[in-house]
Amino acid sequence: MSDAYVVGDPDGLSPLLVELRDAVARELHAQLAMRGERIELADLPEVSYQVTVQVERALRAWRPARRAPTGSGFDEDRDLVD
Repeated sequence: MSDAYVVGDPDGLSPLLVELRDAVARELHAQLAMRGERIELADLPEVSYQVTVQVERALRAWRPARRAPTGSGFDEDRDLVD
C-alpha cells in the first residue's frame, strides 16, 4: 500500500505527481482551446514543448514541507513561477 492511500489521497498519487498531473492538464486544456479543440500532428512538437515548460515550472515551484510528515507537501507561502 502506498503512502498516498495512507494519508487519504484517493487517486494514489504523491503530492508532487498531483501537481505535475494538474500542470499537464491545464496546459493541454489551454492548447486545445487555442487550437479549436483539435491538435494537429504537425503541432505536437510545440504542444509537447509547452507541456514541458509547465512541468518544469511546477517542479521549480514545488517544495517539500519542512514540517511534520503529516503536512501536505507544499509550503503554504510558496510563490508560483511566472
